[in-house]
Amino acid sequence: MVIMDYIQHLFADRIGGAQFGMKDEIYKFEKIKRAKREVLQRNPGKTLIDLGVGEPDDMAHDMIVRKLAEEAKKPENRFYADNGIREFKQAAATYMKAVFGVDDLDPEAEINHVIGSKSALAMIPTAFINPGDITIMPSPNYPILGAHTKYLGGEVVHLPLLEENSFLPELDSLSASVLKKAKLLYLNYPNNPTGAVANREFFDEVVRFANKHELIVIHDAAYAALVFDGEKPLSFLSVPGAKEVGIELHTLSKSFNMTGWRIGFIAGNSKLVSAIATVKDNYDSGQFIPIQKAASYALSQPDITKQIAEKYSRRHDLLLNILRECGFDAKKPKGSFFLYAKIPIAVEKGPTFHSAEEFSQYLISKHSISTVPWDDAGPYVRFSVTFQADGWEEELLILDDIRTRLCTSKFIF
Repeated sequence: MVIMDYIQHLFADRIGGAQFGMKDEIYKFEKIKRAKREVLQRNPGKTLIDLGVGEPDDMAHDMIVRKLAEEAKKPENRFYADNGIREFKQAAATYMKAVFGVDDLDPEAEINHVIGSKSALAMIPTAFINPGDITIMPSPNYPILGAHTKYLGGEVVHLPLLEENSFLPELDSLSASVLKKAKLLYLNYPNNPTGAVANREFFDEVVRFANKHELIVIHDAAYAALVFDGEKPLSFLSVPGAKEVGIELHTLSKSFNMTGWRIGFIAGNSKLVSAIATVKDNYDSGQFIPIQKAASYALSQPDITKQIAEKYSRRHDLLLNILRECGFDAKKPKGSFFLYAKIPIAVEKGPTFHSAEEFSQYLISKHSISTVPWDDAGPYVRFSVTFQADGWEEELLILDDIRTRLCTSKFIF
């Protein structure tokens, strides 16, 4: 007797419906993982150099870890945090003033903790998007906000980030029909994957644009404090009028090497913060209080981030020199740990590349160097300077190895 697999027909359309799990399409990052495994199996004696990882390579500062341990021992910290403890909200407000000059945030009404910016971005559309509403997203981008907009029956309209426009979106290119249905405008600077930074003039334009078209601005500031070469940390909320039209997300993952800790905060318009907190109440019961306490300490030590940024800046300089020696027309970013470069069209006496994905696969299979391809707005590859290295001497050895490997190919641009 054949029993019908009724479960296969019960999956929601948003994840594929009855076809869920049955398609051969493979997510970009899963392809990279598979290629890594194949290379390691094929060349067990050759080290894979991972320039594709998008997370810090180091642990959180010892004092932050010590603070977590101390607070975890206190019985009063074992309870639910719900929408966060006052100490963390106050620490976030103080941090915003000290690092970004934003000095008018109300810790209770205009700040709320989140369990990492990814979960916050996933929740935001639930507070604002109805079927048929539009979220405006730059492209390439971090896709979570867009994915959940679609889950809710909304539509995503992409704005290409082009090199000729300094990887800033051209807001005026949006049609009147799109703007009529648009609710959310997502931005992310310093940007993943391009490494581009925004300036006050652009944020001023965003505020005017949002007011004119009645949009909510969601600025993902995950890398905002990780800047170098004279660039000053810039918050969207430091621009006049920004707090009236939007919110900003900050995470300790990148700026304090606290990736797995899952702690960050949203700040900005009190009505928007309240709406997201209401949704959050139905998603989680708050981050572990000792983590919030340790994060509060971290936020009081912004020099930690400056030291981290100095390391990334040094690595960017060295990697940039190597890429230029190999023919890449690459530029050092002023923030983040991502170096975004246009791919070659071919290798002399070797393959031709029709996409960034093909080139990225070539680097893994030929040179055991992992990167992340982006074909959303032209064929580019993202190099990250968060590769694992124990001290600057090992760092130099790895970079020398990268040079040696890449020099065996003569790239044609």
